Amino acid sequence: MIFVPLPFVVALLLAILLVRMLRQEDWRARERQPFMFLIGVYALQSVFIGIRWGYEILAIMPAQSITAALIPAIAWISFRNLTLEEPLRLTRLWPHALPAATIALMLAFWREPMGFVLIMIFIGYGVALFWLARRGPDGLIASRLDGTLLSYRSLLITATAVVAGGLSDVFISLDFERSGGAHAASIVAFGNVIALLILGGAALVAGTNQSAEELAAEMTVNPAPTEEDGSAAAALDALMQSKAIYLDPDLNLNRIARKLGLPARRVSMAVNRIHGMSVSQYVNAFRIRHACDALAATDHPVTRVMFDSGFISKSNFNREFARVTGESPTEFRRRAENQPQQDRDEARVAFVLP
Repeated sequence: MIFVPLPFVVALLLAILLVRMLRQEDWRARERQPFMFLIGVYALQSVFIGIRWGYEILAIMPAQSITAALIPAIAWISFRNLTLEEPLRLTRLWPHALPAATIALMLAFWREPMGFVLIMIFIGYGVALFWLARRGPDGLIASRLDGTLLSYRSLLITATAVVAGGLSDVFISLDFERSGGAHAASIVAFGNVIALLILGGAALVAGTNQSAEELAAEMTVNPAPTEEDGSAAAALDALMQSKAIYLDPDLNLNRIARKLGLPARRVSMAVNRIHGMSVSQYVNAFRIRHACDALAATDHPVTRVMFDSGFISKSNFNREFARVTGESPTEFRRRAENQPQQDRDEARVAFVLP
């Protein structure tokens, strides 16, 4: 029977994911391209691990070490781009090639401390990723609002995985010191199983009903609003009502801030302090109100109403609709059909922004 190492299965799953990403136009945006590169490096590293630990081919170790040093740097670049108004330029990325270059030089001239350096690279970038997450979902200003919460959860999961990768190297190093590496293969295999569990956990988190409001409430306590907050919130309210920019499915915090001529952080704080919600919730409230009008006034399919209202994810649409109205789109339409127009208007006003 042919033996197929578990890392090869991981590599195949990642390759399938990469192909799907390449076929989607959304992933061609400049700020998202590093994520595709990251998935490709993940897949390559899984192949290297399978060759090394599945078939005991030691010659692959130098390539495996260099690739390992690239992973946390690319992960940081990928998520860092989502926090900036403009993606990082190539001229500003060269410092993040230094970890891999350092490992390459150490392979040639001084291998002894290489394991420790790799551990520090992983833990250092893991801490840096957690630092990116300190502002919550609204810190990812370049992420489409329909997927901001998912992007934020992915950031937290990636940060945890990078730190865990560094800690696994610690256990492998200890194993080589104490038993000559007798358990190293099992540790690496277990690490790949954990990676699969993390990916599955990410899918589970993405499908959970926890709202952005609940997540924000767990993370931050907003101070009292200032006069500047009120002015920014009023300008945003006027923009949303006059231009209906919430119908743009690619809308993000960065675009909103540009239209207002304000820093993205200022817009985020104003919405949080004045309306007591995240920017994605604020925009989704307008989208849900638009969807309710369409559901009550037309016989268009729910899916069409979803797209026309600025949503692109059915699960997110259903979750936000239930959060705002307390019922599903189908239930809302069924109830609206049996209500007079005045009652419909009163019901709609009940969940308009505060």
